Amino acid sequence: FAKNGQIPVRDDTRMPRPAGEEAPVSAFVFDLGKVAAKPVSRYLMVAYDDEYSITFFRRKLRPYWRRSGMTADQLLQTADRDYAKLQKRCRDFDTELMADLTRVGGKEYAWIAALAYRQALAGQKLVADANGQPLSFSKENFSNGCIATVDVIYPASPQLLLLSPTLVKASLVPLLQYSVSPRWKWPFAPHDLGTYPVANGQVYGGGERTEDNQMPVEESGNMLLMLAALAKSEGNADFVAPYWPKITQWAEYLADKGFDPESQLSTDDFAGHLAHNVNLSAKAIEALGAYAYLSDLRGDKTSAAKYRKTAEDFAARWVKEGDSSDHYRLAFDKPESWSQKYNLVWDRILGLNLFPESVVDKEMAYYRTKMNKYGLPLDNRAGYTKLDWTIWTATLSTNKSDFTSLVTPVYDYLNATPDRVPMNDWHETREPKKMSGFQARTVVGGVFIKMLDDPATWQKWVKRDKNTARGWAPIPEPPTVTTVVPSAQEKGITWRYTTAMPSANWFQPGFDDSKWKTGEAGFGTGGTPGAVVRTEWNSADIWIRREFTMPEGKFDNLQLYLHHDEDTEIYINGVLAARMAGFTGNYDFTALTPEGRAALKPGKNAIAIHCHQTGGGQYIDAGLSTVKE
Repeated sequence: FAKNGQIPVRDDTRMPRPAGEEAPVSAFVFDLGKVAAKPVSRYLMVAYDDEYSITFFRRKLRPYWRRSGMTADQLLQTADRDYAKLQKRCRDFDTELMADLTRVGGKEYAWIAALAYRQALAGQKLVADANGQPLSFSKENFSNGCIATVDVIYPASPQLLLLSPTLVKASLVPLLQYSVSPRWKWPFAPHDLGTYPVANGQVYGGGERTEDNQMPVEESGNMLLMLAALAKSEGNADFVAPYWPKITQWAEYLADKGFDPESQLSTDDFAGHLAHNVNLSAKAIEALGAYAYLSDLRGDKTSAAKYRKTAEDFAARWVKEGDSSDHYRLAFDKPESWSQKYNLVWDRILGLNLFPESVVDKEMAYYRTKMNKYGLPLDNRAGYTKLDWTIWTATLSTNKSDFTSLVTPVYDYLNATPDRVPMNDWHETREPKKMSGFQARTVVGGVFIKMLDDPATWQKWVKRDKNTARGWAPIPEPPTVTTVVPSAQEKGITWRYTTAMPSANWFQPGFDDSKWKTGEAGFGTGGTPGAVVRTEWNSADIWIRREFTMPEGKFDNLQLYLHHDEDTEIYINGVLAARMAGFTGNYDFTALTPEGRAALKPGKNAIAIHCHQTGGGQYIDAGLSTVKE
């Protein structure tokens, strides 16, 4: 193309195929003719068309723009027809928002927010539920791929709270519905809804099975704070009514466990478990104050007074027990430690006023002594920081100089970094280098937190959200599942396996696998979401085989009950029964090919599986179940 300006006559339609295998590009050629003093312009329209976007508890949901039956052709035609009008609306919006950002936080802050704006929205998928109401699902990009992660929505929420409380509701409804369902049995809030784009239930940590590696204080506090901020933006707590008993349970949990958290993960889980986390304690205290605020809006003065007093008592203890003379600690039992106390930002924004101003003054003065060229480290454990939390920490102070002292190094990092990647939210502060992953994530919407600290500006933008979403469809009923051939999710099952490439007929029923090793499924590495590892597999490939007995009978809608990480191919009696790319975050159902289903017979059968791994966690196990919707 660079030589002659020509593009191929025919499209390269070989799909599906790996992205790195001569991946085609979208290319357009147009002639601007002779361009003289008068400008000549053309525009291209590029759209992403998906029939279905998200699976929400086994129900496929269409993108929101398709909710009334619009097609991709109609979408493009409408955009073309309204091009001039849309351009003007966009320009006017940009001009006004940039003016407000600059007025509230300064020029450098405004440019940081401008860089974050599109990325924060683009990482969320807006779909319509069965009633046509909006649901929004974020993807945890470049960290673990979870969908609707509470501690990703929490840092991203300021942008939505400012510009569209409706999108806050659309993000929280799926989690609230899941939390009140029989599926979620814990007294604290969930972490996620699955692995994007499949929202069939939590996969992080112990998932729905155990409390292992959960984030109980973190996520419960996040939910309460977001719900209170939503109520603050709207001036009422009507939204929480259907979920109030569950929300109350979260507040009770924080009152019991929140002040001095046990060794558990927080949103900064890359730093590992930490007991007695002072910043996490601050979140719990602010969340209890938020619950008192919600109770008051609902007219429950008794509960409001009770939880307000608990929050006040905890705050007084926090100031005393977390004090290290010139700063407050990272952990209550580590006097020399320190950390950013970004969770305190809600104290003024929500009007809770649980902590004396001297706490912020002391912290901000101490932070100035810990600054590096490209930012304030997250805490004393390492030199890295989180971009979103730094802006929250800067917003703690009403002093413009304090705010600027933290924001300017963030601006400098974004300007100086040689890493040509989407906006990164986890970076080094001594040099302008990103940490591994953590790019293109919605959490950068958190930089809009400063705008919420200006009540008049917040309300000005909130009032423009005219969407009256209500009447969301209930969470889909779970299917009736009957196990026909068990997986190893509950009990170990013996397979033959090898990690060395076998001969070409390895999947045939009569193949001699007597020289293969013997081990109990599942096969994989510890820490893989949803995995029940009984035999370690940490190489690039594994081949597994076993015989099983298929009972007599008619089995309607028989499906594989499969957990694969990553690419897998499954054969039944030598016939390809399924081929899956990528990975799941938990056990889920996968349709058999018609040929694979036909190959099954009563009595003895053979199943053979190959799983290929490229990076991260890995796991393979399978069974067969009937699924009645």
